[in-house]
Amino acid sequence: MAADAPKSPDEPRDDLAPVAAFSEAERAAIYRVIHARRDVRDEFLPDDVPREVLLRILDAAHHAPSVGFMQPWNFILVRNIEKRRAAYEAFLRACDAEEQALEPERRSLYRSLKLQGILKAPLNICVTCDRARFGATGLGRSQQPDTDILSTACAVQNLWLAARAEGVGVGWVSIVRADDLRQIFNIPSEIAIIAYLCVGYVAKAYRSPELEVKRWASRLPLENLIFEDRWGELAASTNPP
Repeated sequence: MAADAPKSPDEPRDDLAPVAAFSEAERAAIYRVIHARRDVRDEFLPDDVPREVLLRILDAAHHAPSVGFMQPWNFILVRNIEKRRAAYEAFLRACDAEEQALEPERRSLYRSLKLQGILKAPLNICVTCDRARFGATGLGRSQQPDTDILSTACAVQNLWLAARAEGVGVGWVSIVRADDLRQIFNIPSEIAIIAYLCVGYVAKAYRSPELEVKRWASRLPLENLIFEDRWGELAASTNPP
C-alpha cells in the first residue's frame, strides 16, 4: 500500500491543538512554585517519597525540552546507605579542596554552611546525560554540541519544580568530583554526570535562598541583566513588576 501523500501546509492538521493562556489561578500557581523553590540541605525528613509521587516527579523531568528530541537523561535512584556514604565521603574530599581555593577571609563562613543532605535525605538521584543517544551528533547539535548537557539541565529544573509542587525538597550537591561518582555508581566513561540530587520531604524551608539568608551572596537586580540588541546595552523599561 502506498504511503499517504504529505499534507499541504494549507490543509488542516489534526495533530495541532489551540494554544491559549492558562487561567490567572493556574499562572499564579506556576509562578509560586518557581519563586518558592529552594535548594534544600538540612531540612529533610526521614519519610520515603511514595512511588507514585516519585514517578510523577520523574515524568515531569522526562517531559523537559531536549534539542533534537534526544531525551539524553537517565536517573539513578540511590537509596543504599553504603552508596550514599561513599558519595558523602567524596563530598567531604571535594569540600576540603574547595575551601582551600577560597580567599582566607571566606573560609570560616564556608565551613558554617550546610552544603548537602546526602545522608539525611531518604533518596539521592544521580542525573546523567547519554551524549550519543540517537547518534553522536543528533538533530540541532552539529553547531552547538553541548545542547545535550543543557537539555539534561532542563530536566533537572523540571524535576525540581515538580518536586516543590508535591511538597518534596531537592538539594543539588555540586561539590563532588564526577570521577568519584562515576566510580561509586559504575557510570560508563561516555556518560556525562549532570547532577547529584538529595530528595525528600521537608517540614520547613527558607523563605529566601539559604545562601542569601546567610549572606554568602544576594540576588542580582534583574534590570541589570537584560541587554537589548547587543552585549552591554541595558534594555529600557525592564524594571520587574
